[in-house]
Amino acid sequence: MELSAAIILAAGEGTRMRSATPKVLHTFAGKTFLHRVMDSVSALDANVLAVVVRYQGQRVAEAARSYDPDVVIVEQDEIPGTGRAVQCAMAQLAAGSPDGKLHGPVLIAASDMPLLDADTLHSLIDFHAAHHDGATVLTTKLADPTGYGRIIRKQDGSVLRIVEQRDANESELAVKEVNTSVYVFEADVLEQAIAGLNSNNAQGEFYLTDALETARGLGRVVGAFAAPDSMSVEGVNDRVQLAALAKAHNRRVCERWMRDGVTILDPETTWIDDDVKLGRDVTVLPGSFLQGHTVVAADAVVGPYTTLIDATVDEGAHVERSRVQESHIGARANIGPWTYMRQGNDLGEDTKAGAFVEMKKAHIDEGTKVPHLSYIGDAHLGSHTNIGGGTITANYDGVHKNHTEIGSNVHVGAGNLFVAPVQVGDGVTTGAGSVIRHAVPQDAMAYSENTQHVVEGWKPAWER
Repeated sequence: MELSAAIILAAGEGTRMRSATPKVLHTFAGKTFLHRVMDSVSALDANVLAVVVRYQGQRVAEAARSYDPDVVIVEQDEIPGTGRAVQCAMAQLAAGSPDGKLHGPVLIAASDMPLLDADTLHSLIDFHAAHHDGATVLTTKLADPTGYGRIIRKQDGSVLRIVEQRDANESELAVKEVNTSVYVFEADVLEQAIAGLNSNNAQGEFYLTDALETARGLGRVVGAFAAPDSMSVEGVNDRVQLAALAKAHNRRVCERWMRDGVTILDPETTWIDDDVKLGRDVTVLPGSFLQGHTVVAADAVVGPYTTLIDATVDEGAHVERSRVQESHIGARANIGPWTYMRQGNDLGEDTKAGAFVEMKKAHIDEGTKVPHLSYIGDAHLGSHTNIGGGTITANYDGVHKNHTEIGSNVHVGAGNLFVAPVQVGDGVTTGAGSVIRHAVPQDAMAYSENTQHVVEGWKPAWER
């Protein structure tokens, strides 16, 4: 069934989040609420996708356009309420159509439902079409429906009305079926239903739910489709709800990976974003965070206490107690503990970045080891080279970042300082404590003399 339009309501501040960030731009499993809902709604291939903004509207609009440059941004005026948001959207969308009207079904979705999925939306639209409803509301049943609008049904199962929490009487408050703030309207029904909205309610807002009663008054059936998974349509109003929903979702994510052949020793302390990919027989140890588009190949071990952000870890590698961001770790490489891999690193097979090593834009060839206490930045290290502890590539001259090139089969002594730009050939050996400022040819030895002086009987000034 082709959608005439899809409207995402993203105008609210979300005051209960107690945040300078609009609620829809808070993150959940690696994406903002808004982008997650746009993901699901975009899968429906509506003729036009609109996002209604108001609070920090420019910021929200930029986030929406970063996901879809073709999205229509609708600015809600100062009149509050979801009903007003839809009035603004319908007016703008109709003005952009050839005959000044929309035709066919229109989906309306709230933007604070981070787990709203495309399958549920497809089922809602199919239900709407099969029952020839004028409007259909997506519902769910909750053990504790506090804060949600209650669905009041007629004996035939259709919707009589939706009563908001503040406007509900005692018997209505006892109803467990609630409104999810997702609807499908026929465009002509929606246009008439929102025309007569008013703010005669406890909050003084234009409620979109009132449009359902108007639709009934027009002689059209208002149906209700119950979501098969209540968690998929759960909204987030404050950080307590956000934490609870995120934990429940993460538990499902971990269980799915475990059923696919991944060992997760402690799902309670392991967090995996939705776009992460894990190979069979990967082991994830406690306290690990796998974020963004991280990919971990078969037989790799991650953790304990490791963060991977948009990282690629190849087969059999081990990353322990480390932070790895936008970097590639080769097969059977050994990273950590307490290693910091900043953006742009590419480590080959059987490499090592050991304890208290930091790397940035480092390219490390097969078999090369940087065991401990070193910084390697803007550098290329050839294969089977060993870097002594405490070595630093001094890549920044105060203006530019400069490159260090160290060849293959090089033995770098402890405490070396490479002052970039500098190039060291294959087979070189450097002495401990050397400062390498100039190019070193292959198969040479380089050292810098640092004369030791001893002052006998010396005491600090405060002891003299």
